[in-house]
Amino acid sequence: MRRAREVAMISMQKGRYTARTAGSPEDIRAAQKLRARCFGLPVSHDADAFDDRCTHILVEDKATKMLVCTFRMQELTGAELSASYAAQYYELSALESFEGRMVEMGRFCIDPDLRDPDILRVAWAAMTAYVDAHDVEMLFGCSSFAGTETREYLDAFAMLKARHLAPTRWLPRVKAPDVFRFAARLRRTPDLKKAMAHMPPLLRTYLMMGGWVSDHAVVDRQMNTLHVFTGVEISAIPAARKRLLRALA
Repeated sequence: MRRAREVAMISMQKGRYTARTAGSPEDIRAAQKLRARCFGLPVSHDADAFDDRCTHILVEDKATKMLVCTFRMQELTGAELSASYAAQYYELSALESFEGRMVEMGRFCIDPDLRDPDILRVAWAAMTAYVDAHDVEMLFGCSSFAGTETREYLDAFAMLKARHLAPTRWLPRVKAPDVFRFAARLRRTPDLKKAMAHMPPLLRTYLMMGGWVSDHAVVDRQMNTLHVFTGVEISAIPAARKRLLRALA
């Protein structure tokens, strides 16, 4: 049985947005409703068994109280990785030897009708505050590309292969039945402009912090996404980037 952990409550204001820890079933239902919209699911709420295990963060418009972004976090040790969402799709035994606290970040969604970059900044400020409060040493999760067709993302995947594959000692292995083995299959020099244009914003941020990815993408037809396992070792984040994140937090 996993041991209970005290969770640091997040509450902050930046510009026109606030970020806080969900404090009620109504908060979580609001997050699930936004998730369903963002993923284009044919249901009113996106809910699963992991919601009860996670801490949920809400980013809201300060004036209207409208929920504009949400994500959830589950704190784990290497021995507990089998309880992660990602373990359904990736064989993670290589990471079991990682020493230090890990947090799985998932269901990251920004209202699809909004394009304000400050929303992402506030979300990362909340994540930074959580990481510092809990002495987290690795963030990981599944970074999603919209849809299940690979064609428009080939330059992005070629760039991931060329520059951002996981260290061999942490590399996740194939577990899901339907995957795109981009590291093995692609033989192209990436067009960096096209690659960055098609890179999901969350994954782009992970990479700027020194993040790395699996050598294959999972084809998730239920969620209508392609996703790659993504890890960020906190100790490897460039010092300038850490200072910027902590200034936001």
